[in-house]
Amino acid sequence: MNIDRLVAIDVHTHVEQDGHGCFSLDQELMDASAQYFRADQDRTPTVAAIAEHYRERNMAAVVFTVDAASGTGHPALSSEEILDGAAEFPDVLIPFGSVDPHAGKAAVTRIRALVERGARGFKFHPSLQAFGPNDSRYYPLYEAIAEAGVPALFHTGQTGIGAGLPGGHGIKLRYSAPMLLDDVAADFPDLTIVMAHPSVPWQDEAISIATHKANVFIDLSGWRPKYFPPQLVRAANTMLRSKVLFGSDFPVITPDRWLADFADLEIKDDVRPLILKDNAVRVLGLG
Repeated sequence: MNIDRLVAIDVHTHVEQDGHGCFSLDQELMDASAQYFRADQDRTPTVAAIAEHYRERNMAAVVFTVDAASGTGHPALSSEEILDGAAEFPDVLIPFGSVDPHAGKAAVTRIRALVERGARGFKFHPSLQAFGPNDSRYYPLYEAIAEAGVPALFHTGQTGIGAGLPGGHGIKLRYSAPMLLDDVAADFPDLTIVMAHPSVPWQDEAISIATHKANVFIDLSGWRPKYFPPQLVRAANTMLRSKVLFGSDFPVITPDRWLADFADLEIKDDVRPLILKDNAVRVLGLG
């Protein structure tokens, strides 16, 4: 990957369809998510489609699925297939793996196998996967990821998945409270943690954690920048200037849509390149 030619690195994009026509979520959740984000573009791009989208824009993208088979009862897409697909587009795609936290020792074994296969990090969605990330039962997962020297990216805050459905489709928001990750960051100081999204309604907690823990970062995906909480914008411009990363949440928010808003955001000129690329280069070990 030629870092110099890239204008940005999007650290948060979802693979929602595999090469066999299978989807990452059931149709009810997929439709609710699309309505929540008012997404009018293709909701289920393949790995190849994502690569083409970002190559056209001289950007790179972190791609992943979420293995929430236990949490949702819906079969997960194959991280192995995503890694193999992304390997065909090494100029633009940076693949992450995902494992079902409830799989126990098998999940730990799979983490190591996925790293050997090319995983550059791992994605967790505690609410969708129905687990408390600070429960010591899941610490062996973090031990394996820390040993591999790759980051773990956790969904935080409210989720568009299940939004507006009765009972939120059974998805519990409390699992995605960022303060749960403060325990993980303290207990695994060698584990790089990225808290995904403005963590509403816990934005101040996320800022405090990222300020306090050297191994914790924030990605800005899942929200259009014009809706960012003002305290997040202030922190990104000052004390968190080296710890905030560009992420779109593609395909529900496209990089074009996100960047158009970001251009109007009150971000200092010397901070913009840090957010758009430089911080991600460091976090992902691309430099």
